[in-house]
Amino acid sequence: MEISKTTIGIAAGVAGTLFLGYCIYFDHKRRKDPDFKKKLRERRKAKKAASASGGPRTTMPNMADHEEVQRFFLQEIQMGEALISSGDIENGVEHLANAVIVCGQPAQLLQVLQQTLPAQVFTLLITRMRQYGGQSGGAESERARLQDMNDDLE
Repeated sequence: MEISKTTIGIAAGVAGTLFLGYCIYFDHKRRKDPDFKKKLRERRKAKKAASASGGPRTTMPNMADHEEVQRFFLQEIQMGEALISSGDIENGVEHLANAVIVCGQPAQLLQVLQQTLPAQVFTLLITRMRQYGGQSGGAESERARLQDMNDDLE
């Protein structure tokens, strides 16, 4: 049995029409749903609030839980490297700064980062670390450790 070009064309047209109808139906259903509109407004409001506050801040782990701190440290290093390699220097530096803050040996980590990062990126990291040192929102031990790092760098 041979399938003609006309049959293939008709089948493709019917499939395209069904797909288009499917898209229109679910788009209509989605737009008429009151929960969708409410969720959309909430998402927009949250996005606007996040951009107004300077972006989403990463929450620091419980410093008493060593495994949580280690997991957070590795996650922040990986995120920082990935963002810097993709060209998002600002967010990458912020993640690396978070990793340095929770690191047990920040001076050694900073030496490694100084050797591996471009000079401009490392300078931005040091600037960010000094900004964190000036903020009053962190724990006392974190601020003391950050002050020690600043003293080591100078």
